[in-house]
Amino acid sequence: MTAIQISVFLENKSGRLAEVTHALAKGGINIRALSLAETIDYGVLRLIVDKPKEAKTALAEAGFTVTETEVIAVAMPDRPGGLAGIVDLVTRHGLNIEYLYAFVGQRGENAVVIFRVDNAEEAITALQEGGAHVLSAAELSAI
Repeated sequence: MTAIQISVFLENKSGRLAEVTHALAKGGINIRALSLAETIDYGVLRLIVDKPKEAKTALAEAGFTVTETEVIAVAMPDRPGGLAGIVDLVTRHGLNIEYLYAFVGQRGENAVVIFRVDNAEEAITALQEGGAHVLSAAELSAI
């Protein structure tokens, strides 16, 4: 039960992020979460959107280098220690978390953490066995 993340490679210069957001807006695509990591020359924008395939097409047509990545989305308690519990479920099985980011959809009981691991199937099993709710792509898009 993985979800699709869209990654966009951006030159580190003024206006490139605006071009991405306008291309998505023009395509009627809603950004649910994002993470932007940068180096001196370029950045990697990671996006969770409501329509990943359409987003990939819109961004490619706008001239961006775009990739799809399978990630895991997990509902976690929105309280101190919530993330620690989720991370423990994964690392306890010797799995490496390559990166993660989180967001709160609505104020309530849960936040959502998005992460990429070295073995998604094993991580999903570990999370589910530990009682975590792994979100489907449809559940994530509906947030």
